[in-house]
Amino acid sequence: MLAAVRDPEPWRPGRSQDIAVRVGPFVERAHTRPGDDHGTEMIAVALVHPDTPHAAAYRHGRQLGYADRGWLHCETSKILGMWNPAYAPLSHAAASLDLPDDVGMPAANYAVHVEARRPDNTGCIVLRLSPYNQTWLADHDAHRLNTELTSKAATGIPGFTVVAKGALFDVSDHESYDDPYATDPAR
Repeated sequence: MLAAVRDPEPWRPGRSQDIAVRVGPFVERAHTRPGDDHGTEMIAVALVHPDTPHAAAYRHGRQLGYADRGWLHCETSKILGMWNPAYAPLSHAAASLDLPDDVGMPAANYAVHVEARRPDNTGCIVLRLSPYNQTWLADHDAHRLNTELTSKAATGIPGFTVVAKGALFDVSDHESYDDPYATDPAR
């Protein structure tokens, strides 16, 4: 354990392996969200029980507050390195402690992109809506928009297919997003 803490395997963006992140004085295991690296300062992670993927870990993790937190924005300065099972004794779970309500990471957000596509699959995003703090809210609005767009297909943009779909919120490009609660995209 001391060797793992003293000489951690470094983390680099784009790897789909679990990482070790600092939550207060503890070290927790986190899944990274593929494709959601925001430069070198912020990524989206989901905290998981250190014994994941075992079934008992899921039940124990739910009891200790690991489940239902969704994706969180994690500053890369909190990342110790790649997850090593030697970190498990340093977690909240090993101490039989609940994760605190405030783990020091805000919720990661989701978006809806409305795209106009030509038959050759070229096109562009014509509207971006965000932030949604839960993926099901973004998916619900995307479905509602697709229903509206289907009913107005004949009066849409000639030569284009317009589709709304859930997407990841790109923090570094936040200026290009409209507030979904202040905009009526169906109009």
